[in-house]
Amino acid sequence: MDANATSGHVETDGAWLDRKDGRVRIRKLAVGELANNVYVVSCTSTGTSLVIDAAARPEVIRDALADTSPLAIVQTHGHWDHIRAIEALRDDPGLPFWAHDGDHSNYPLPPDRFLTDGDVIDIGVLEVTVIHVPGHTPGSLLFLTRGDTRHHLFSGDTLFPGGHGKTTTAEDHARIMDGLESRVFARLDDETMVYPGHGDDTTIGAERPHLRAWRARGW
Repeated sequence: MDANATSGHVETDGAWLDRKDGRVRIRKLAVGELANNVYVVSCTSTGTSLVIDAAARPEVIRDALADTSPLAIVQTHGHWDHIRAIEALRDDPGLPFWAHDGDHSNYPLPPDRFLTDGDVIDIGVLEVTVIHVPGHTPGSLLFLTRGDTRHHLFSGDTLFPGGHGKTTTAEDHARIMDGLESRVFARLDDETMVYPGHGDDTTIGAERPHLRAWRARGW
């Protein structure tokens, strides 16, 4: 496996990267001036797919969907840099978009479905579980699925290599740490791949030793 396949590194507005794990294929691309990651998660048995974060460059996302049967867009959160392709993909190819109610005022149009913690989305034979971890925003979501060899977690701006995403108050910092510890690190093994909203990938095992330091630094 080459270094890019291991790290998940993709160049902004460059070629996408595919990772397969039995029943699941993960296509990663980076778009826009803030190098937002967009993921197309598809079932290798049926071709059914889900877009995670319609950030920008709808024409590029359409190309990345061309060999799949897309079901919907799901949003990790409602910050402006993650949502700019929603309207275009709603028009063509006609995708609904789903998000948490906590960020509803940020979206350019009302979500077609509100997602809550514990919801399960069926994509062909895949199950994608919704995890709500507020703190970066009130409606921040993570999406978890299982391949043949490991779990795959799409963390938006809630979890990156080296820490959680930006928080603006001490209360939000405590909230995001509580959520990460109880809903993510307590339930997932070290082999779990983590796919953030920007930048390279990581694993739960690589980040687990640093939880105490993240909480202590207070942001």
